[in-house]
Amino acid sequence: MRRLITGLVLTSLLVIASAAPTFAAKPPTGELWLDGQQVRTIVPPAATPQAGRDALYIFPGGEQGPVAAVGPGDKDYHGGKWAVWEVAVTNAGPVLTSEADILAAVGAGDAVITRVGAKDFKCPIQGR
Repeated sequence: MRRLITGLVLTSLLVIASAAPTFAAKPPTGELWLDGQQVRTIVPPAATPQAGRDALYIFPGGEQGPVAAVGPGDKDYHGGKWAVWEVAVTNAGPVLTSEADILAAVGAGDAVITRVGAKDFKCPIQGR
């Protein structure tokens, strides 16, 4: 009986020790533009498809970081349920750091936006 209890305790300790790095790991973070400022976000460790509600503009080819249309404190912010739009810049200019910048570039013919619903996801902003 003593050997059985000792074996169970050792097995439990091994399981806990091997899982400790998983419990200690923090989810990765990233940055995006919101109203001309860079803000931090928590990047989900796995795909979390959502029906997007808030516009998030991404730039294929790594031209620049993503731009959020809304964030914490805005009445239309839904906790980071992003409706993804791809922005193709046709005439290079300054970094686009807000939805207003993007819409102005589209209006001037310097960018084209395309809705990409298959890329919608949830990822909250940590604050401004």
